[in-house]
Amino acid sequence: MEWFSADDYWFARLLFLRALAAVYLVAFLVAVDQFRALLGTDGMLPIPRFVARVPFSRAPSVFHWHYSDRFFAALAVLGAVLSTLTLVGVTEILPLPATMAAWFLLWALYQSIVNVGQTWYSFGWESLLLEVGFLAIFLGDDGTAPPFLLLLALRWVLFRLEFGAGMIKIRGDTCWRDLTCLHYHHETQPMPGPFSWYFHHLPARLHRVEVAGNHVTQLILPFALFLPQPVAGTAAGTMILTQLWLVISGNFSWLNWMAIVLGLSVLPDGFWGAVLPFTRAAVASPTTTPVWWAVLVVAVTALVLVLSWAPAKNLVSRRQAMNASFDRLHLVNTYGAFGSVTRIRWEVVVEGTADPEPGPDSAWREYQFKGKPGDVHRRPAQFAPYHLRLDWLMWFAALSPGYAEPWFTGFVARLLAGDRATLRLLRHNPFPDEPPRFVRARLFRYRYTTRAERRATGDWWVRTVQSTFLPPVSLQDRAAGRRR
Repeated sequence: MEWFSADDYWFARLLFLRALAAVYLVAFLVAVDQFRALLGTDGMLPIPRFVARVPFSRAPSVFHWHYSDRFFAALAVLGAVLSTLTLVGVTEILPLPATMAAWFLLWALYQSIVNVGQTWYSFGWESLLLEVGFLAIFLGDDGTAPPFLLLLALRWVLFRLEFGAGMIKIRGDTCWRDLTCLHYHHETQPMPGPFSWYFHHLPARLHRVEVAGNHVTQLILPFALFLPQPVAGTAAGTMILTQLWLVISGNFSWLNWMAIVLGLSVLPDGFWGAVLPFTRAAVASPTTTPVWWAVLVVAVTALVLVLSWAPAKNLVSRRQAMNASFDRLHLVNTYGAFGSVTRIRWEVVVEGTADPEPGPDSAWREYQFKGKPGDVHRRPAQFAPYHLRLDWLMWFAALSPGYAEPWFTGFVARLLAGDRATLRLLRHNPFPDEPPRFVRARLFRYRYTTRAERRATGDWWVRTVQSTFLPPVSLQDRAAGRRR
């Protein structure tokens, strides 16, 4: 079936699948590490409470049939183990049905987690992993040629990811149109990285070049993905380099890495043969194309085409939705980020005191988070592709208290109770012996230090208190339903 097989993409498929397995592994490890405090039976947004009010038809998940913290942990660990086996190439040497079953199980397990993940799992990289993971089920194994239709489907995902992000920007904040957004973004992004301070202090002219380059990459190059090689590969390679720039400038979970993974699927073997010491024989096995598999690939491609109508329509809509799913299984979605850029960085600082009654002279000790800015002396760290879900939501809480409504009071209650699972999400617990009597939260304005301030103090940030985010509250106050 010459029309079916993409014989020049053996190594591209291998790299794509291994890299996707690595992202799956990170996603499942994040679930193992963080679920108890966020989603567990005693978590901030408990899964049992969610599945009791939301039917399976609206949020398909195995946890509708059974939930316990031990069961969730077992499934997340299973996903991590299966991801590891796939990453090292074990599943691709299995018979084709077994390889497909392994990829299907990864997709189904993560689908079950995302669909009950509520606010913690409400971002575009979750849907992106599920959409790409679904297509990976049908990409074949080591004994089959890569199916050209599925490679085109992956390019369609990359197109929507990049073009959707470009359109949401050009339609949104005026700073994208006047090329000034990066005067602010490196400072105000959700979770800065270790080099973000340096990016922020680049010359304003270079910031404008960055924004202009972003527009070219997201609004023009995506169309080149569907042109013949080497044009398509050149466009994908440029996108990969752009995404690597974003990787070193901030922490965006595995969003940038997924774009890189998709870009790898566009690069033909001729490219890799020119830069890596391998021959075609080293990666290509005798090709087989089972008829049943070919029929299934055609059917999946047709399904993607049908489901693409709403996302495609959304791309050209003046009311473009950002990071939205149009079906319950996240099979074909729309993407986008930073349609608006905040000019000022706000941070919620959470503090506790051991005093029996808080007063003007109370000694308040600050909780430190792993990723979000807190201590002005601490340099932002690199965590992505690992995702700190609590830290990420704290950025949204600082933008508006409404973003904190479903979970923040539960977070505070767990600090007052000294909940171990919650404290493990933090970098530093200032009350190692016993929990505080009261917890409060204050809203601060943060900005990067100037070069002169950094030389003089060694600090990365300057902060000033602005207002009260949460007045002092105790366990007794929470039980009585009141705040001070």
